[in-house]
Amino acid sequence: MKAVVVRAPMAFDVEEVPAPETPAGGLLLNVKACGLCGSDLRTLRSGHRKVTFPYVIGHEICGVVAETGPGYAGPWQVGDLLSMGPVVYCGRCDFCLEGQFELCENYREIAQAWPGGLAEQMAVPPEAIQLGVIERVPPGVDPGNAAIAEPISSCLNAQERGKVGLGDTVVIIGSGPIGCIHIALARLHGADRVIIADINAERLRLAAPFEPDAAIDVSKADLVSEVRRLTNGKGADVIVTATPAPAAVVQAVEMARKGGRILLFGGLPKDDSKPPVDMNIVHYNALALIGTTTFAPRHYRLAVKLAASNRIPVDKLITHRFPLAEFKQGAMMALEGKVLKAVFQP
Repeated sequence: MKAVVVRAPMAFDVEEVPAPETPAGGLLLNVKACGLCGSDLRTLRSGHRKVTFPYVIGHEICGVVAETGPGYAGPWQVGDLLSMGPVVYCGRCDFCLEGQFELCENYREIAQAWPGGLAEQMAVPPEAIQLGVIERVPPGVDPGNAAIAEPISSCLNAQERGKVGLGDTVVIIGSGPIGCIHIALARLHGADRVIIADINAERLRLAAPFEPDAAIDVSKADLVSEVRRLTNGKGADVIVTATPAPAAVVQAVEMARKGGRILLFGGLPKDDSKPPVDMNIVHYNALALIGTTTFAPRHYRLAVKLAASNRIPVDKLITHRFPLAEFKQGAMMALEGKVLKAVFQP
């Protein structure tokens, strides 16, 4: 079969590889669509501590069940179209036992612990059947739309923890696909105003179809001053740092309204993860710094529904669709920031 093989940072292409065998207790999927996300781009650019090259990546997956393995006992059958979340929980840690799967201490991911979905076929291991995140896709839904439930899930978890709600002014720093999903979710949660900010004017242009109330080009304006101006000096109720820029955390604290919530969504570089935050502002303004990562099965279930109904406008989010054979071209465009969200279809 054909699959994207990453052999080293910035050394990747579509190759002929052996087709996977159907695992005992698992499934074989004919992949219909696989999204390319920010973590994939980081892996392509500089590798990943959990990935040993050469490897097949891709963890935003939608596919049709082609075969079930010996001893398979799951609910999905041959012919079912499935949206496949990458996370496989351990089921044994304190958090799993308490139902807080998003905090699982030992989770593994498809495209790291097992080969991913940027391929014509993918084996679904029995661990994913038992403790993974798999949802049947409603009839008539585009597989590309269903493939990108994973980033929506993580954003749902973040906004749930941040209690985004009616009347809030929400500022999102970072206008990539995650930032755009946060715009749409903030609207669904009843936010009064949603402001997007980025240092890249092209990214802001790509985010324009999501209709933020204001867009701030941080290369031309001081972000904190501009947010204060737009909020009559009060600041924002919620700030989402949808970027790996450490400065965004500092700015978020400085622009938050008293009692504000700061959702620390974007991970920071390992060698620059301690930005100089003024903790007196956090203390005296009673701010909440909320770290969020991954998602629970309930988030994924809702994400598939939102994508299927287009209540999250995935048609606006997916700006480019490529056949798998054109992965290198599409990935280079994504690495250069020329696409918002790319989906590849075998």
